[in-house]
Amino acid sequence: MSNRRDFIKKATLATTGVVLGTSSAMSAKSYANILGANDRVILGSIGVGGRGKGLLDSFSSMYNDGVTIKTICDVESKYLPERQAIAAKNQKGLKPGTETDMRKVFDDKEIDAVVVATPNHWHALSAIWACQAGKNVYVEKPSSHNVWEGRKMVEAARKYDRIVQVGFQNRSISNVMQAMAFLHDGGIGEVFMARGTCFKPRNSFGITKDSNPPASLNYDMWLGPASYRPYNEKKGHYNWHWHWDTGNGDTGNQGPHQFDVARWGLNKKVHPVKVQSMGGIFGIKPDECSQETPNTQTSVFEYEDGKILEFETRGRFTNAESDAGIKIGNMFYGTEGWMEVNGDTWKAYRNDEKEAFAGSGMGAGAAVGGDTSFRTAPDSNGHFGNFIDALKAGNNSGLNCEVEVGHMSTVLPLIANAAYRVGETLRFNGEFEEFIDNEEADMMLTRKYRYPYIVPQNV
Repeated sequence: MSNRRDFIKKATLATTGVVLGTSSAMSAKSYANILGANDRVILGSIGVGGRGKGLLDSFSSMYNDGVTIKTICDVESKYLPERQAIAAKNQKGLKPGTETDMRKVFDDKEIDAVVVATPNHWHALSAIWACQAGKNVYVEKPSSHNVWEGRKMVEAARKYDRIVQVGFQNRSISNVMQAMAFLHDGGIGEVFMARGTCFKPRNSFGITKDSNPPASLNYDMWLGPASYRPYNEKKGHYNWHWHWDTGNGDTGNQGPHQFDVARWGLNKKVHPVKVQSMGGIFGIKPDECSQETPNTQTSVFEYEDGKILEFETRGRFTNAESDAGIKIGNMFYGTEGWMEVNGDTWKAYRNDEKEAFAGSGMGAGAAVGGDTSFRTAPDSNGHFGNFIDALKAGNNSGLNCEVEVGHMSTVLPLIANAAYRVGETLRFNGEFEEFIDNEEADMMLTRKYRYPYIVPQNV
């Protein structure tokens, strides 16, 4: 096996147009003089399906900025040739290797960090294993499938001193940063309520009988920490979102992005003390679809100071939330007005006035000040680049969504789902991250892990 320096040398030569097979033509002395030759960040990309394909494309596109994808990994081997080609195109012909077992990626000493885009039920264990192997981690949202394992991710990052970024990309969008700073600086007075929306109409994905998994899929590893169940194609790729053992419904799929913005806008660094959630599956007959998670769900959280966070999930056809046409976005209500965040744009309104007095593209940045706890400008490559910048700096102080920030936002949809499933208003002890006097709900804060895919008590 080549050592790290040899691998970096190949990556650098590919950038300069030198054919990899003739790299010996370049002397060690001339290689040493290449700017940044020893500063490349070597990545492994774990989970390269739908979302993972996008992450692979984005990170490998930073090749000229010193980033190299060395290995791609997925339990579905049919994905690998095409994903190799995507990375090779972005990396000036440098083709990554392939694996189907993430543990082999963690064993590679040349790899600095891994990008995790597995199904939700794998997020925590893969991140913990990576930290234990000395790797830094970029992990997609939600950071975990349940609350307990999310806390274990934080503990692992701290114990092994790893840089861990969670994929809440709004944290690195300049206009959203500006909007949050505007709120925190009193732009609409004291913010007392935040609202998030996830309006994504989804039709039935159908139902089919259990069958044997395809030969290209390592089904045992795909299940990983989840309880064993026979393979069913309607419960696999992407449809895993709608089954409790592997996903968290749209409240825990698209929802985490807007939950994060809502909590950020409220400036809450503690958990709520109360949660209630209600809903169901509407417009889809039970014998036509195996979906378990609700497609329509309303969740309400109360903080100790009385401030409120509302979240609305609508999986059927619906109107937009406001005149701005918000279907996936946020609204904030303050003592002197209200504000809407729609994608990467925002507008603030004073009291009952119809015209916005501040917002993106209106020069409102001049009004932003005071709160310096959030960066007010992103790097050139957004959230992904922010992670790479932190790796190059060698510390997590510049991360826009460090693992505990991501965990705090992830807890919100997870406890909302618990309240929905038990059908009760739940009180939550944020210090210990457990419910008060509700054993049934507490059981949903963790899971029974399937050997050998076990999140350890002591990471």
